[in-house]
Amino acid sequence: MLSNWREITFANPEFFWAMLIIPLMVLWYFLRQKKLYGTIKISSTQGFTNSPIILFRHSLIIFRTIAITALITALARPQTSLSWQDVTTEGIDIAIALDISGSMLAEDFKPNRLEASKQVAMDFISERPYDRIGLVIYAGESFTQCPLTTDHNVLINLFKDVKSGMVDDGTAIGMGLATAVNRLKDSEAISKVIILLTDGVNNSGMIPPLTAAEIAQKFGIRVYTIGVGTEGFAPYPFQTAFGIQYQEVEVKIDEKTLQDIATITDGKYFRATNNNSLKEIYKDIDALEKSKIEVTEFHKRSEEFLPFALWTLGLLFFGFILQITYLKQIP
Repeated sequence: MLSNWREITFANPEFFWAMLIIPLMVLWYFLRQKKLYGTIKISSTQGFTNSPIILFRHSLIIFRTIAITALITALARPQTSLSWQDVTTEGIDIAIALDISGSMLAEDFKPNRLEASKQVAMDFISERPYDRIGLVIYAGESFTQCPLTTDHNVLINLFKDVKSGMVDDGTAIGMGLATAVNRLKDSEAISKVIILLTDGVNNSGMIPPLTAAEIAQKFGIRVYTIGVGTEGFAPYPFQTAFGIQYQEVEVKIDEKTLQDIATITDGKYFRATNNNSLKEIYKDIDALEKSKIEVTEFHKRSEEFLPFALWTLGLLFFGFILQITYLKQIP
Protein backbone atom coordinates (compact mmCIF):
# COMPACT_ATOMS: atom_id res chain seq x y z
CA MET A 1 0.00 0.00 0.00
CA LEU A 2 1.00 3.61 -0.44
CA SER A 3 2.17 4.40 3.05
CA ASN A 4 2.83 8.10 2.53
CA TRP A 5 1.82 10.05 -0.55
CA ARG A 6 3.92 13.03 0.45
CA GLU A 7 7.10 11.02 0.24
CA ILE A 8 6.37 9.17 -3.01
CA THR A 9 8.93 9.39 -5.81
CA PHE A 10 9.22 7.75 -9.22
CA ALA A 11 12.26 5.80 -10.41
CA ASN A 12 11.30 6.17 -14.11
CA PRO A 13 9.28 9.41 -14.40
CA GLU A 14 9.94 9.58 -18.16
CA PHE A 15 7.14 7.03 -18.66
CA PHE A 16 4.60 9.74 -17.84
CA TRP A 17 5.16 11.13 -21.32
CA ALA A 18 3.10 8.18 -22.47
CA MET A 19 0.07 9.88 -20.89
CA LEU A 20 -0.11 11.95 -24.09
CA ILE A 21 -1.69 8.99 -25.90
CA ILE A 22 -4.76 9.04 -23.63
CA PRO A 23 -6.52 12.10 -25.13
CA LEU A 24 -5.69 10.75 -28.64
CA MET A 25 -7.16 7.40 -27.69
CA VAL A 26 -10.38 9.02 -26.42
CA LEU A 27 -10.67 11.15 -29.54
CA TRP A 28 -10.15 8.10 -31.79
CA TYR A 29 -12.84 6.21 -29.83
CA PHE A 30 -15.56 8.80 -30.40
CA LEU A 31 -14.64 9.26 -34.06
CA ARG A 32 -14.79 5.49 -34.52
CA GLN A 33 -18.18 5.36 -32.81
CA LYS A 34 -19.68 7.68 -35.42
CA LYS A 35 -18.37 5.55 -38.26
CA LEU A 36 -19.33 2.13 -36.87
CA TYR A 37 -22.83 2.85 -35.67
CA GLY A 38 -25.75 4.30 -37.56
CA THR A 39 -28.97 5.86 -36.33
CA ILE A 40 -32.61 4.76 -36.47
CA LYS A 41 -35.80 6.52 -35.60
CA ILE A 42 -38.26 4.90 -33.22
CA SER A 43 -41.48 6.15 -31.70
CA SER A 44 -40.39 5.72 -28.06
CA THR A 45 -37.19 5.00 -26.07
CA GLN A 46 -39.06 3.87 -22.98
CA GLY A 47 -37.93 0.28 -23.29
CA PHE A 48 -34.29 1.27 -23.62
CA THR A 49 -34.03 3.73 -20.72
CA ASN A 50 -32.67 1.23 -18.17
CA SER A 51 -30.92 -1.00 -20.66
CA PRO A 52 -27.38 -2.08 -19.64
CA ILE A 53 -26.23 -1.14 -23.10
CA ILE A 54 -27.35 2.47 -22.54
CA LEU A 55 -25.90 2.62 -19.00
CA PHE A 56 -22.53 1.06 -19.83
CA ARG A 57 -22.03 1.88 -23.49
CA HIS A 58 -19.05 4.21 -22.80
CA SER A 59 -17.74 2.25 -19.81
CA LEU A 60 -15.15 0.37 -21.88
CA ILE A 61 -13.26 3.51 -22.86
CA ILE A 62 -13.46 4.76 -19.27
CA PHE A 63 -12.06 1.51 -17.87
CA ARG A 64 -9.36 1.34 -20.55
CA THR A 65 -8.34 4.96 -19.91
CA ILE A 66 -8.02 4.36 -16.17
CA ALA A 67 -6.22 1.05 -16.82
CA ILE A 68 -3.67 2.68 -19.14
CA THR A 69 -3.13 5.48 -16.59
CA ALA A 70 -2.50 2.90 -13.86
CA LEU A 71 -0.20 0.91 -16.18
CA ILE A 72 1.90 3.97 -17.01
CA THR A 73 2.11 4.86 -13.32
CA ALA A 74 3.26 1.31 -12.52
CA LEU A 75 5.92 1.49 -15.28
CA ALA A 76 7.16 4.76 -13.73
CA ARG A 77 7.92 2.70 -10.58
CA PRO A 78 6.44 4.69 -7.70
CA GLN A 79 8.48 4.36 -4.53
CA THR A 80 8.01 5.55 -0.98
CA SER A 81 11.04 6.54 1.04
CA LEU A 82 11.49 6.72 4.77
CA SER A 83 14.46 8.55 6.29
CA TRP A 84 15.44 8.95 9.89
CA GLN A 85 18.50 9.89 11.92
CA ASP A 86 20.12 8.43 15.00
CA VAL A 87 21.94 11.26 16.80
CA THR A 88 24.44 10.41 19.52
CA THR A 89 25.99 13.27 21.47
CA GLU A 90 28.80 13.35 24.00
CA GLY A 91 28.84 16.79 25.54
CA ILE A 92 31.50 18.55 27.55
CA ASP A 93 31.12 19.57 31.19
CA ILE A 94 31.99 23.23 31.64
CA ALA A 95 32.13 25.30 34.82
CA ILE A 96 32.32 29.07 34.46
CA ALA A 97 34.03 30.75 37.43
CA LEU A 98 33.08 34.43 37.35
CA ASP A 99 34.71 37.18 39.40
CA ILE A 100 32.03 39.48 40.87
CA SER A 101 34.30 41.66 43.02
CA GLY A 102 33.70 45.42 43.19
CA SER A 103 36.40 46.13 40.61
CA MET A 104 34.28 44.32 38.00
CA LEU A 105 32.09 47.45 37.95
CA ALA A 106 34.84 49.39 36.15
CA GLU A 107 33.50 50.82 32.90
CA ASP A 108 36.35 50.17 30.50
CA PHE A 109 33.87 47.59 29.12
CA LYS A 110 30.31 48.58 28.22
CA PRO A 111 28.25 48.89 30.33
CA ASN A 112 30.86 47.51 32.76
CA ARG A 113 33.15 44.51 33.09
CA LEU A 114 30.65 42.35 34.97
CA GLU A 115 27.67 42.92 32.67
CA ALA A 116 29.82 42.48 29.56
CA SER A 117 31.24 39.23 30.95
CA LYS A 118 27.76 37.94 31.77
CA GLN A 119 26.39 38.74 28.32
CA VAL A 120 29.25 37.11 26.43
CA ALA A 121 29.07 34.03 28.67
CA MET A 122 25.31 33.72 28.09
CA ASP A 123 25.85 33.91 24.33
CA PHE A 124 28.48 31.18 24.69
CA ILE A 125 26.03 28.97 26.61
CA SER A 126 23.35 29.39 23.95
CA GLU A 127 25.76 28.07 21.31
CA ARG A 128 26.48 24.82 23.19
CA PRO A 129 23.17 22.97 23.57
CA TYR A 130 24.70 19.53 24.22
CA ASP A 131 27.01 20.50 27.10
CA ARG A 132 26.39 20.52 30.82
CA ILE A 133 27.37 23.94 32.07
CA GLY A 134 27.49 25.33 35.60
CA LEU A 135 28.26 28.69 37.21
CA VAL A 136 30.51 29.52 40.16
CA ILE A 137 30.79 33.10 41.39
CA TYR A 138 33.47 34.44 43.65
CA ALA A 139 34.85 37.60 45.21
CA GLY A 140 36.22 37.38 48.78
CA GLU A 141 34.70 33.89 48.93
CA SER A 142 32.97 31.62 46.43
CA PHE A 143 29.83 29.55 45.97
CA THR A 144 27.97 27.67 43.26
CA GLN A 145 25.29 29.78 41.63
CA CYS A 146 24.17 26.90 39.38
CA PRO A 147 25.37 23.28 39.32
CA LEU A 148 26.11 21.53 36.03
CA THR A 149 22.96 21.40 33.94
CA THR A 150 21.70 20.98 30.39
CA ASP A 151 18.74 23.24 31.20
CA HIS A 152 20.39 26.31 29.76
CA ASN A 153 17.31 28.48 30.18
CA VAL A 154 17.55 28.09 33.94
CA LEU A 155 21.29 28.70 33.85
CA ILE A 156 20.91 31.89 31.81
CA ASN A 157 18.24 33.19 34.18
CA LEU A 158 20.59 32.59 37.11
CA PHE A 159 23.33 34.38 35.19
CA LYS A 160 21.07 37.40 34.86
CA ASP A 161 20.61 37.48 38.65
CA VAL A 162 24.35 37.76 39.31
CA LYS A 163 25.52 41.12 40.62
CA SER A 164 28.45 42.53 42.52
CA GLY A 165 28.07 42.47 46.29
CA MET A 166 26.46 39.02 46.55
CA VAL A 167 29.46 37.92 48.68
CA ASP A 168 32.14 39.75 50.67
CA ASP A 169 34.40 41.81 48.48
CA GLY A 170 37.88 40.66 47.52
CA THR A 171 39.44 38.45 44.85
CA ALA A 172 39.78 34.83 45.94
CA ILE A 173 40.91 33.31 42.66
CA GLY A 174 42.04 30.09 44.35
CA MET A 175 38.69 29.64 46.10
CA GLY A 176 36.74 30.28 42.90
CA LEU A 177 38.84 27.77 41.00
CA ALA A 178 38.63 25.16 43.81
CA THR A 179 34.82 25.44 43.93
CA ALA A 180 34.64 24.95 40.16
CA VAL A 181 36.93 21.91 40.43
CA ASN A 182 34.63 20.48 43.10
CA ARG A 183 31.71 20.70 40.66
CA LEU A 184 33.63 18.79 37.98
CA LYS A 185 35.77 16.27 39.84
CA ASP A 186 33.19 13.45 39.69
CA SER A 187 32.18 14.13 36.11
CA GLU A 188 32.45 11.29 33.56
CA ALA A 189 32.33 13.61 30.54
CA ILE A 190 34.85 13.17 27.72
CA SER A 191 36.23 16.62 28.53
CA LYS A 192 36.06 18.75 31.70
CA VAL A 193 36.69 22.46 31.38
CA ILE A 194 36.76 25.51 33.64
CA ILE A 195 36.59 29.05 32.28
CA LEU A 196 38.02 31.30 34.98
CA LEU A 197 37.49 35.03 34.54
CA THR A 198 38.96 37.74 36.76
CA ASP A 199 40.12 41.35 36.63
CA GLY A 200 42.48 41.44 39.57
CA VAL A 201 45.06 39.88 41.85
CA ASN A 202 44.41 37.09 44.34
CA ASN A 203 44.14 38.82 47.72
CA SER A 204 41.88 36.60 49.84
CA GLY A 205 40.76 33.04 50.36
CA MET A 206 42.37 30.03 52.03
CA ILE A 207 43.45 28.19 48.86
CA PRO A 208 46.32 29.56 46.72
CA PRO A 209 45.46 29.69 43.01
CA LEU A 210 48.31 27.38 41.95
CA THR A 211 47.28 24.79 44.55
CA ALA A 212 43.77 24.81 43.10
CA ALA A 213 45.30 24.47 39.62
CA GLU A 214 47.27 21.38 40.69
CA ILE A 215 44.08 19.83 42.06
CA ALA A 216 42.34 20.54 38.75
CA GLN A 217 45.23 18.93 36.88
CA LYS A 218 44.94 15.74 38.97
CA PHE A 219 41.27 15.42 38.03
CA GLY A 220 41.99 15.96 34.34
CA ILE A 221 40.31 19.35 34.26
CA ARG A 222 41.52 21.92 31.74
CA VAL A 223 41.36 25.57 32.78
CA TYR A 224 41.06 28.53 30.42
CA THR A 225 41.88 31.76 32.24
CA ILE A 226 40.74 35.20 31.12
CA GLY A 227 42.14 38.47 32.41
CA VAL A 228 39.57 41.24 31.98
CA GLY A 229 40.59 44.91 31.86
CA THR A 230 42.04 47.53 29.60
CA GLU A 231 45.71 48.52 29.60
CA GLY A 232 46.67 51.28 32.04
CA PHE A 233 43.76 52.94 33.85
CA ALA A 234 40.01 52.36 33.82
CA PRO A 235 37.08 54.55 34.97
CA TYR A 236 35.59 53.24 38.20
CA PRO A 237 32.32 54.56 39.71
CA PHE A 238 32.26 55.73 43.35
CA GLN A 239 29.16 56.62 45.32
CA THR A 240 29.54 60.02 47.01
CA ALA A 241 27.25 62.45 48.77
CA PHE A 242 26.92 64.27 45.45
CA GLY A 243 26.02 61.14 43.49
CA ILE A 244 28.18 58.78 41.45
CA GLN A 245 31.64 60.10 40.66
CA TYR A 246 34.28 58.44 38.48
CA GLN A 247 37.92 57.95 39.25
CA GLU A 248 40.65 56.52 37.04
CA VAL A 249 41.93 53.35 38.74
CA GLU A 250 45.00 51.44 37.65
CA VAL A 251 44.28 48.06 36.12
CA LYS A 252 46.18 45.33 37.95
CA ILE A 253 45.80 41.76 36.71
CA ASP A 254 48.01 38.94 37.96
CA GLU A 255 48.71 37.65 34.47
CA LYS A 256 51.63 35.51 35.65
CA THR A 257 49.38 33.50 37.97
CA LEU A 258 46.68 33.15 35.32
CA GLN A 259 49.23 31.94 32.79
CA ASP A 260 50.63 29.43 35.31
CA ILE A 261 47.13 28.07 36.04
CA ALA A 262 46.54 27.55 32.31
CA THR A 263 49.95 25.92 31.84
CA ILE A 264 49.53 23.50 34.76
CA THR A 265 46.13 22.34 33.53
CA ASP A 266 46.99 22.23 29.81
CA GLY A 267 44.66 25.16 29.18
CA LYS A 268 45.28 28.61 27.75
CA TYR A 269 45.45 32.19 29.04
CA PHE A 270 43.61 35.05 27.30
CA ARG A 271 43.59 38.79 27.86
CA ALA A 272 40.44 40.76 27.10
CA THR A 273 40.81 44.53 26.86
CA ASN A 274 37.33 45.36 25.49
CA ASN A 275 33.96 43.83 24.65
CA ASN A 276 34.99 42.63 21.19
CA SER A 277 38.16 40.91 22.36
CA LEU A 278 36.17 39.15 25.10
CA LYS A 279 33.72 37.85 22.48
CA GLU A 280 36.60 36.59 20.35
CA ILE A 281 38.10 34.78 23.34
CA TYR A 282 34.89 32.85 23.94
CA LYS A 283 34.76 32.02 20.22
CA ASP A 284 38.31 30.65 20.48
CA ILE A 285 37.37 28.53 23.49
CA ASP A 286 34.25 27.33 21.67
CA ALA A 287 36.46 26.22 18.74
CA LEU A 288 38.96 24.49 21.05
CA GLU A 289 36.32 22.53 22.97
CA LYS A 290 34.00 20.72 20.57
CA SER A 291 31.23 18.35 21.60
CA LYS A 292 31.20 14.95 19.91
CA ILE A 293 28.11 14.48 17.76
CA GLU A 294 27.56 11.33 15.70
CA VAL A 295 24.71 11.33 13.19
CA THR A 296 23.74 8.07 11.46
CA GLU A 297 21.25 8.41 8.64
CA PHE A 298 18.95 5.60 7.56
CA HIS A 299 17.03 5.43 4.28
CA LYS A 300 14.42 2.84 3.35
CA ARG A 301 12.73 2.64 -0.06
CA SER A 302 9.66 0.56 -0.87
CA GLU A 303 8.38 -0.27 -4.37
CA GLU A 304 4.73 0.74 -4.72
CA PHE A 305 3.98 -0.27 -8.34
CA LEU A 306 1.99 -3.41 -7.40
CA PRO A 307 -1.31 -1.63 -6.52
CA PHE A 308 -1.24 0.14 -9.89
CA ALA A 309 -0.48 -3.11 -11.73
CA LEU A 310 -3.39 -4.82 -9.96
CA TRP A 311 -5.70 -1.94 -10.87
CA THR A 312 -4.63 -2.31 -14.49
CA LEU A 313 -5.38 -6.05 -14.59
CA GLY A 314 -8.63 -5.65 -12.68
CA LEU A 315 -10.01 -2.93 -14.94
CA LEU A 316 -9.01 -4.76 -18.12
CA PHE A 317 -10.62 -7.95 -16.83
CA PHE A 318 -13.81 -6.16 -15.80
CA GLY A 319 -13.95 -4.44 -19.21
CA PHE A 320 -13.53 -7.80 -20.93
CA ILE A 321 -16.42 -9.29 -18.92
CA LEU A 322 -18.66 -6.37 -19.90
CA GLN A 323 -17.67 -6.74 -23.54
CA ILE A 324 -18.66 -10.41 -23.71
CA THR A 325 -21.86 -9.99 -21.69
CA TYR A 326 -23.84 -6.77 -21.51
CA LEU A 327 -21.95 -5.02 -24.29
CA LYS A 328 -21.62 -8.01 -26.59
CA GLN A 329 -21.96 -6.98 -30.20
CA ILE A 330 -23.86 -9.06 -32.78
CA PRO A 331 -21.96 -9.29 -36.09
